[in-house]
Amino acid sequence: MQPNLKNPIHLLAFGLGSGLAPKAPGTFGTLAALPIWWFALTNLSTELYSLVLVISFIVGVLVSEITSRDMGVHDHGGIVIDEWVGVWLTLLWLPHGNGLWPDLAWLAAGFVAFRFFDIIKPWPIRWLDKKVAGGFGIMIDDILAGVFALVVIQLAVYLF
Repeated sequence: MQPNLKNPIHLLAFGLGSGLAPKAPGTFGTLAALPIWWFALTNLSTELYSLVLVISFIVGVLVSEITSRDMGVHDHGGIVIDEWVGVWLTLLWLPHGNGLWPDLAWLAAGFVAFRFFDIIKPWPIRWLDKKVAGGFGIMIDDILAGVFALVVIQLAVYLF
């Protein structure tokens, strides 16, 4: 079944349509979240950024739950709001403002780190992905992948 993109809940769950990519919808969904991060989140204080993450997580749980129920399938590959919030978590303290090329290099590193953990799903991410159902289950594995990637990126920032 296809989502109804005229329904704002489905539209949001499918990352404004980015989850409709026929191949690698999670990767395309993650890419679609990057311009929003670049233009809307980079200059927020840690407190406000964290609030955006919490609200986005709650909204993500709700729209994922409703969309997956409407479509009759748990965690449809096109539901990518979880990737959006996961990559935004990865990029929480990403260095920026050091010039276009260094900023893009750190952004690429954050993207790769997040996609690595989201695709590989090391323990306990894989366990959560299989055991936790509903909108919370759709969101939580990507949040944990975002935490893993955040730690790796911050370690790299510290070392370099």
